[in-house]
Amino acid sequence: MHMKKISLIIFSLVISSCSLIPDKDFGDQSQRLDKLSVENRVIAEDLIQFIKDSDEKYFKWSGCINNDDNASLNSDCPDSNGNTSDETFISDTKYSDFDVRVARGPAVEKIGRMISEGKMTAPGRGEKRKLLWGRFYSIDVHPKTPLVGMLHATLVLQVFSDGSVGTGGWLDVMPGTRVESDIDYLRKVTDDYFAENNKDPSLYRRLVCKGTEETIFEFRRKPTCAGVSFYGPPVYRESGELSYRFIKGMYSEFVDAYFEIIEERMDDPYTQEDLIAQEKMRKSWLIDQLFSDPFASKIVPFDVWATANVAPTVKF
Repeated sequence: MHMKKISLIIFSLVISSCSLIPDKDFGDQSQRLDKLSVENRVIAEDLIQFIKDSDEKYFKWSGCINNDDNASLNSDCPDSNGNTSDETFISDTKYSDFDVRVARGPAVEKIGRMISEGKMTAPGRGEKRKLLWGRFYSIDVHPKTPLVGMLHATLVLQVFSDGSVGTGGWLDVMPGTRVESDIDYLRKVTDDYFAENNKDPSLYRRLVCKGTEETIFEFRRKPTCAGVSFYGPPVYRESGELSYRFIKGMYSEFVDAYFEIIEERMDDPYTQEDLIAQEKMRKSWLIDQLFSDPFASKIVPFDVWATANVAPTVKF
């Protein structure tokens, strides 16, 4: 039997066996939060606030771009919201409670947000430990202009019953047409942030390009490799809190830079070839979610991830 098929079978068996192991019932999300140590509750509440602030910031920024071509969040953004729609829905599973929000408009065609409130350790995320409290936060952005690729930005914080802390995240852009100066800017923003914190981005950049062992390379997304993936060794081996705060800071820096690029490119002329490149990228992202990403394809319900991150139109 081909080695890839064997690997897929083994991975499926692992998923099945892990899903049969019940986690201890720690109660609802408020009760889970109350069970955290003082130190871990501080960072959990910090992430809850960061999610609220980021939601307000980036959905407003999208609205500013959609309302006025010359409006910027940091300058003359009007009070009215230029998003033509802004909707939310909830979905509950044995692993997580999902909160999805999606806004649409003429320039930022779609911005989708997913909040996953963990209830049970998902396979591949340290299932030997019992999850006490967890959050997964993602933002996906699809501009109308084919000169700017789609953003995929995630941040993960997990606290286990033994008090240990797990972190993760993924920050990069899937390009249609490659505008190298914009990619260089995102790479510089990333490298500068690591340098300011005396850290080396090399490992995390390799991870953003190749994915984890669970991903299927044949269907794997194709990012710019300007960003980083934190689905690997923690940034600070000795401190989950420091790793979380590092990833949170990088998240803001990278997403801010991405929105600046949308504002810079949204009125630039483009060609039919640029549109074809965008269509190819959007199709490739959908294929990644269906067949490569183990969490989209195995753990997160289709209606949740498709609503949160799939492009507004996909052509075959």
